[in-house]
Amino acid sequence: MKILVIGSGAREHAIAWKLAQSPRVREIIVAPGNAGTAREPRVRNAPVAVTDVDGLLALAHNEGVTLAVVGPEAALAAGVSDRFHATGIRCFGASRIAAQLESSKAFAKEFLVRRNIPTARHATFEDLELALAYVRRHGAPIVIKADGLAAGKGVVVALTQADAELALRDMLGAHSFGAASARVVIEEFLAGEEASYIVMSDGRNVLPLATSQDHKRRDEGDLGPNTGGMGAYSPAPVITPAVETRILEQIIRPTIAGMAAEGVPFIGFLYAGLMIDADGAPKVIEFNVRLGDPEAQPILMRLKTDLLDLIEDALDGRLDRSVASWDARPAIGVVVAAAGYPGKVRSGDVIDGLAVEPDPDVKVFHAATALDAQGRIVSAGGRVLTVCARGADIAAARDKAYAATAEIGFTGAFWRRDIGHRALDRR
Repeated sequence: MKILVIGSGAREHAIAWKLAQSPRVREIIVAPGNAGTAREPRVRNAPVAVTDVDGLLALAHNEGVTLAVVGPEAALAAGVSDRFHATGIRCFGASRIAAQLESSKAFAKEFLVRRNIPTARHATFEDLELALAYVRRHGAPIVIKADGLAAGKGVVVALTQADAELALRDMLGAHSFGAASARVVIEEFLAGEEASYIVMSDGRNVLPLATSQDHKRRDEGDLGPNTGGMGAYSPAPVITPAVETRILEQIIRPTIAGMAAEGVPFIGFLYAGLMIDADGAPKVIEFNVRLGDPEAQPILMRLKTDLLDLIEDALDGRLDRSVASWDARPAIGVVVAAAGYPGKVRSGDVIDGLAVEPDPDVKVFHAATALDAQGRIVSAGGRVLTVCARGADIAAARDKAYAATAEIGFTGAFWRRDIGHRALDRR
């Protein structure tokens, strides 16, 4: 079987790496891929952008691809899954309409309220003055979100009213995220501990993946600006068996049933970003319609089942009969970012220390990397690498991940040094 993986980040590198382990896979093409996917056995890149739907279709037809797996939300929002299915190529990823659970915060919030699924109170605005009046009335802390896709960076947790007003002026006034911030969603601040809960859905049934937790803030201690994610670990101790039951019964299954009832069956990876309060009650912070990044990397390092089998079960509507097997050992991923991230960064710096991965429990997934004219691996964006490791416990996994991270370097590289601190604190 020849498979097309759409995307260029560390998540897509992890997906391609895992799929390539299937004995039924002959070759994987990653479009556009990165320097890491270019080096994986049975994997090669094709220079087609994730939103070039016509180009992706032509590539799939010319290469004899029988299955496509979509990584990033931008491709799903562009309708790539719909177009592939219409031309007879199986594609695992949400439809364009279903992808609005992520591509429009307002759509998602209205759906949650309509279906009585627990989430934060909210209001939606396009007018700056009305939005400012709302935050002045409700005060801080408060959360400001760009309505559209902003690569994980369109969220401001404003701890003061001044911060909230600055965020609104930035989004609605200065259009800092372009069309994505032409409308904003303002939400109440939720206290508790965040966690990521990701499932595969066939439109009716769900298969939960291993639990995980990421670190969205740039700096140690969960401080600094929001990013696309500075690291993640799996499993997440905050999601106890009792909490997981509540998540499935109160959030995941009602979401899948609600989408189906509204004529928009959800087929793909569904990611619920959750806040778990002190009593174990979950509320939805956000939905993503794909595997999380960086959560996918440690999750897929723990997956023992053939990922291709699970995807085909989902496309065939038989996830109720599927079972996923997991390595009992925790896994952790540390994101290595370029100086300036999540703002403007420099690209083209040569990355050292990537030659050897001697430990089978350590894997470096590439995100923003490329090959220069001399064939050297160079940085090509903000989140450059995710260094992952498995260990007997979370402390051992973290030690391995940080030891491997210390071997890697490029000008301006930085990473958080406390990934997994909540799990370690619980222990």
